[in-house]
Amino acid sequence: QVQLVQSGGGLVQAGGSLRLSCAASGRTFSTYAMAWFRQAPGKEREFVAAISWSGSLTTYADSVKGRFTISRDNAKNTVYLEMNSLKPEDTAVYYCAAKQGYGSTTAGAFGSWGQGTQVTVSS
Repeated sequence: QVQLVQSGGGLVQAGGSLRLSCAASGRTFSTYAMAWFRQAPGKEREFVAAISWSGSLTTYADSVKGRFTISRDNAKNTVYLEMNSLKPEDTAVYYCAAKQGYGSTTAGAFGSWGQGTQVTVSS
């Protein structure tokens, strides 16, 4: 498994932008599919976006499609989530996650998790 350390996030006004980063330790990062999930207070953790090990495949939740972009830099062992046109309903703790193999959007399928970072969007 890989160890994941997140950075970024914070407070932004509606319509603004933020970028989250997730740095992985270990030499096998490039073999892992990566994803972002989020969890709002009182709600279950939900899928946001995923990217294959090569970066050639991406999947997005309908709620963020066209506004968020997931990307990765395997040379830097880092995955990113660029968030634009943020809405108050995007407010949540965001988590990055890693797993072998691409295709799942279920939190239970991911074995490695970052520590979480708060994103707050004010109206």
